[in-house]
Amino acid sequence: MAAHVVGAVTGSFGVLLATRVVGAVANAGFLAVGLATAAGLAGPHAKGRAASALLGGVTLACVAGVPAGAVLGNLWGWRSAFWAVAAVSVPAAFAILRCVPPTAPGAPAPDAWRELRALRRPRLAVTLALAALVNGATFCTFTYLAPLVTDVSGYGRTWVPALLAVFGLGSFAGVTIAGRLSDTRPMRVLVPGGLALLVGWLLFAATAAIAPVAFLLVLVQGTLSFAVGATLITQVLYRAADAPSLGGSFVTAALNVGAAVGPLLGGAAIGAGLGYRSPLWVSALLVALALTVALALTVALALTVALALTVGLVPALRRGARADTPGQPIPS
Repeated sequence: MAAHVVGAVTGSFGVLLATRVVGAVANAGFLAVGLATAAGLAGPHAKGRAASALLGGVTLACVAGVPAGAVLGNLWGWRSAFWAVAAVSVPAAFAILRCVPPTAPGAPAPDAWRELRALRRPRLAVTLALAALVNGATFCTFTYLAPLVTDVSGYGRTWVPALLAVFGLGSFAGVTIAGRLSDTRPMRVLVPGGLALLVGWLLFAATAAIAPVAFLLVLVQGTLSFAVGATLITQVLYRAADAPSLGGSFVTAALNVGAAVGPLLGGAAIGAGLGYRSPLWVSALLVALALTVALALTVALALTVALALTVGLVPALRRGARADTPGQPIPS
């Protein structure tokens, strides 16, 4: 909140830039702690629903906050958006102080070094990589949504807030879907959702100049991106169940890597003269890479099980699998 107030009143670009860095760090820290707290309060088999409730607030900010910020900026200048964010932060801070307990019931004492050892597990590391790639694909395109829909699709600038709201509605729908399925049937979201996400980026790239199709695909890709992304977040929380304090930090770091690298790659494609449609192709490439990594992991696990069957190590493998995903319900 303080960073937004300082940003609203400063006349120095250096100070403004510093407030953006402070705000970004605070936002990442809040999300990391929020995910860990929500998962701890929800219990061992409801991490997906808890993450969905938290991420639902983030997506509602896309529905209301991003378009509202654009409207405020157009009407009264960019400083008005900073004041608006500072104002809505006040009741949020009071609600957290009043409703969130200092620690989750029965939570063990934090042990950072012990929890960091969870990162040595390959399945957790691969899931974090997949989350980074999918999030990178999402923000590779949607960072440049305004020039894409105005220069390629032919919409006027007044349509940009509405299209941002459509993306937010799609992302809220995706998070809701993930909340219903990610605890018990995650593969029903990840496999068809990942394939549909790839097809959607390719279709968007091919048809971006057709305004009604672009409008529809903003909604569809927002839904698919957040359904798959939120389900991957849930899988990280389950696979890092023995890192209850840092599990949220693991996934937040992965998401932020994707959110930084994706727009960087999209901007590089635009800067290379490939046009505002090029981030769509980059998004498709990132999702294709994520699917390739997931397929490679699946094949590796299948070969490991096949080898274990030949040498009689299946009981040991099952014990290892249970240790790799403590507390996770068996997906159907």
